[in-house]
Amino acid sequence: MAESARENKIASMMPEWSQLNEELLQLISKHLESCFDVVHARSVCSSWRSSFPFPSGLLRPSYSLPAFADFPQESKDLCTFEKVPLFLFRVRPPPVAAVLPSEYFLGGISRDKSDDHIELLPSPLQCSVKVKIAGCVPQLVNMLDCQILPLGHQYRMISWDPQDWRRDYEGMAFLPLNEEGGGEFIVLLNYTKFLFVLTSAEMRWMRLKQISDDSCKGVVTFRGRFYAVFVNGDVFVIDPYSLEATLVMSSHPWASSTYLVSSGNDELFIVEKIIRNEVYYIRSDCRLRVSRLDEEAGKWVEVSDLGDRVLFVGLLGNVSCSAKELPDNCGVSGNSILFSNEPYFYKYGPITGSVEDDPNCWTFSRENVVRFLSTFSVVALQLVCQA
Repeated sequence: MAESARENKIASMMPEWSQLNEELLQLISKHLESCFDVVHARSVCSSWRSSFPFPSGLLRPSYSLPAFADFPQESKDLCTFEKVPLFLFRVRPPPVAAVLPSEYFLGGISRDKSDDHIELLPSPLQCSVKVKIAGCVPQLVNMLDCQILPLGHQYRMISWDPQDWRRDYEGMAFLPLNEEGGGEFIVLLNYTKFLFVLTSAEMRWMRLKQISDDSCKGVVTFRGRFYAVFVNGDVFVIDPYSLEATLVMSSHPWASSTYLVSSGNDELFIVEKIIRNEVYYIRSDCRLRVSRLDEEAGKWVEVSDLGDRVLFVGLLGNVSCSAKELPDNCGVSGNSILFSNEPYFYKYGPITGSVEDDPNCWTFSRENVVRFLSTFSVVALQLVCQA
């Protein structure tokens, strides 16, 4: 009985969070730094859940679109595409294990149990995600133990699975046709070496006229327009209203691969990989050229400094994030580029101090070693600072 009385006394001393007045809740809301903090606060009690709306940054708007078989044959089936928020999570090591490698997860967030990258699992007084790495048992990661960098979003097709879907589908881009982001929209789909467009007004797929002699490698949106990069290095800007394509970069025969990476609506970069000898490839033969789009001049301007940005290029799409919120010793620093199939970051400058090295290009850095734990369906990696 004494023990029960003591427990009742302790319980009576515990704060009743549901009794906080509206002014205090508004004050708390101003100190919630991320969308995951909001999910954590919503799990406190029912009144907090009703006071804090689910963060829009974690919502996944979806659209139903007509599917198609062998174009131009139209299909009566429907497919769905969703706006998937992307994040980079750095798992904080325990204080006693500060020398351990930094571990990162890059992927999209799902709120349900669909076949996606990272599943959001809000539970009482915590906010966890279930990380699904191919070939491994899913693991829970508490967001309170992570540093989180938002990476914008991607649009992905789901609920459509022709036999050759994964082989031929090369990505898509979506643009609202008004500033508010609702109502009319247009979709650009890169599929089977052709570009297809669909407008919400007509809701049918149309093949875009051929604008390059080669296959399209990727499509992105930037400041209200589509940009498409092709295998031969051509880059076109496509007006979403007229669908007219304008060449903004001609092909360079010395570029082996070309990638478009947007940094929100602030900057659009093009990364060109140059391999001097593809027959006898060694890492020291690889160089990068990075350029920024100058919209007013309609041309690309070569850059040697990305500021605090880190560009990730790989299977889950090409994204950009800021490294300024991460500590200096975590292994990720600004002004660098990481390919998800290579164990080094690229920095501007020579590989070594040798006079034979060209200092005026991007080369791989020996400072950090990257160990990829997975590249699909989540990019999971560890970084170790080299002495």
